[in-house]
Amino acid sequence: MLKIKRALISVSDKTGIVEFASALHASGVEIISTGGTHSLLSSNNIPAKQISEITGFPEILDGRVKTLHPSVHAGLLAVMDNPDHRKQLEEHHIQPIDLVVVNLYPFEETIAKPNVSLEEAIENIDIGGPTMLRSAAKNYRFTAVIVNHSRYGSFLKELNEHNGCVSEEACFELAREVFQHTAHYDAAISEYLSGTSKQNMPPPTFTYSSKKFADLRYGENPHQSAALYGNYDETLKKLHGKELSFNNIIDANAAVNLVEEFDAPTAVIIKHTNPCGVGSGATLEEAYRKAFATDTKAPFGGIIAVNRSLDMNAAAAMNEIFTEIILAPSFENGVLEFLMKKKDRRIVQILKRNQHGFDIRSVSGGLLVQSKDSVQISKEELKIVTSRQPSPVEIEAMMFLWKVAKHVKSNAIVYGSADRTLAVGAGQMSRIDSAKIAVWKSKESNLSLVGSVVASDAFFPFADGLLEAVSAGATAVIQPGGSIRDEEVIQAANDHHIAMVFTGIRHFKH
Repeated sequence: MLKIKRALISVSDKTGIVEFASALHASGVEIISTGGTHSLLSSNNIPAKQISEITGFPEILDGRVKTLHPSVHAGLLAVMDNPDHRKQLEEHHIQPIDLVVVNLYPFEETIAKPNVSLEEAIENIDIGGPTMLRSAAKNYRFTAVIVNHSRYGSFLKELNEHNGCVSEEACFELAREVFQHTAHYDAAISEYLSGTSKQNMPPPTFTYSSKKFADLRYGENPHQSAALYGNYDETLKKLHGKELSFNNIIDANAAVNLVEEFDAPTAVIIKHTNPCGVGSGATLEEAYRKAFATDTKAPFGGIIAVNRSLDMNAAAAMNEIFTEIILAPSFENGVLEFLMKKKDRRIVQILKRNQHGFDIRSVSGGLLVQSKDSVQISKEELKIVTSRQPSPVEIEAMMFLWKVAKHVKSNAIVYGSADRTLAVGAGQMSRIDSAKIAVWKSKESNLSLVGSVVASDAFFPFADGLLEAVSAGATAVIQPGGSIRDEEVIQAANDHHIAMVFTGIRHFKH
């Protein structure tokens, strides 16, 4: 058991610290403190020594240097059952410190503020605090350490139950929490500084840490455990319905990423991360009905996202079928109350875009890290490769469908017009199979593809895929180009009087 006789307290978040320090003092613990913490304790009549009384050196450099001193760290790191360590403490007139209570400068809170400057962020990087925490945690057998104010109560309970002592097991648990905390703190700094770089390249060492936001009932399947990490409530906020499942969260993310591609009032319907319909219009109701018409079967149990405040007309249209989740940036008067009548449906508010610069996936033995597929293309950048020039209407359709194809699992084929999808073929092993599935889906929905435009997320490796689009009635094609058989595909388009443009950009989505 570790007897607590001397404590060093230096906290940025002062929640509960007066009550905790008062209880320590009442138990006969000598308290050392710094700066604002010392002022707070003194103003509450809790005796505490200034850190300068221990170090014999004043706080300097605007408080940047105050605890970085041998009198502090020797007191934290001495192995007290080592006679040589004890002798050295005596020779240098250093007393051991049995308890460290420290939490750190609010770096994450600082960088979360709008328009925070790099200088302000840098000043909120704590140096002395993490150093004391790590010293104490390393020496947990002889120095207890608290980094989380929620631990104050249980620590005092242990002190009271064990006559001013704490167990080694309790000290180990507190030390483990410290190293998790400092790892997360350093990762937040690393991630922020990487984000300020003008190069959107994965760093030589990738460090990413997130606190658990919520435990989930299960993962993709009931036999898989799962949890959600990060600041999820800063991007999406559930307003109604059951807790979001693992699959709900993935689908909601896919829906938001797609709908935010569009400026006009737009609705997207997602099923298993794939768009099964996208529509734009003068109103959200019009946009939704266009999206729904693309595939009238798949939207049941799907996810709908819109990029405007959801109005009653659009909500009523969506209410005609069962939908797992409806997402919108806001809701007009009465809409939430109307939608909440269906208890099994989740309603989620879109708060802000996810600005994290990388996509991260786990693989055996490591992580795959890539920059986000955020590239945009303008009409002027399209390369017309066929004899027939696309019409202005076809160009508009190409731009619309290119945005959709980017969010469809490869191999992706999307038919449509300037304001709606007509058919989507997704995730097949060959591109021609995706094209055939899209045609079959259009027939299921009684939609004609005559006069449509088709978008392909990657090049047509052979002319057969393009010929499938021609036979379906498409008049224009947008695709990346880059196949060794491009000339063959271009010739097939010319032979059938089809307009085709190359983007030079591929949008594989695995």
